[in-house]
Amino acid sequence: MTDFQEFVSKTMLWAEGLAAVVSLLYYNRVKNQYWIFFIFYLVFIFLGEAYGRWGKFPYFSKSHYYNYFLMPIQFIFFYWLYAAKSLRKPKLFFVLSLLYLLSFIPNELYFSGSKIVFAFNYTFGCLVLMLLVVMEYYKQINSQEILNFSKNRMFYINLGVTLSYIGTLPFMALFSVLINYMEIWNIYFSYFLISGVVMYILFASSFIWGKQNS
Repeated sequence: MTDFQEFVSKTMLWAEGLAAVVSLLYYNRVKNQYWIFFIFYLVFIFLGEAYGRWGKFPYFSKSHYYNYFLMPIQFIFFYWLYAAKSLRKPKLFFVLSLLYLLSFIPNELYFSGSKIVFAFNYTFGCLVLMLLVVMEYYKQINSQEILNFSKNRMFYINLGVTLSYIGTLPFMALFSVLINYMEIWNIYFSYFLISGVVMYILFASSFIWGKQNS
């Protein structure tokens, strides 16, 4: 990584920490709502990423830690938040989560040991998440509260997910190709890091400006 990318990478970890701390400050306000699980999620992700940066991996590789543990938890949590809670379609949550988990089968059969393992799962997970993001935008646009979008907690979350997960979908999908074009790869990798910082700032903002019952 370049010096700039290293700086932004460290900044992203602290942005995750900031989002976790801000969410904890609102614990008492949301402890009786499903948003409490968003707090747990932000704290978990910060601790998980911190371990990924500084922890030791004596029994499994860092790649396995992210591909088979941290990333699946992130995707499945967002499927739950979008489908089961915001869109109120719990059956959709179970279907999409099952499809995502089944995507590990072709991974093991055809891509085991390849650099594309992470890209394949990330791409599939993001495609599923993109469907939910579009559905959420449609819901927000057609809501009677559209003029008060800035008070909608899901507005900030959806924008953050769009910029980071969806915005970096081409980068991850074409990762093994772009690595041969380092100038383009560096530009997109920098965006990947910057969008991560922005996403967690938006997550923190969702607690500050979002309505408690949104």
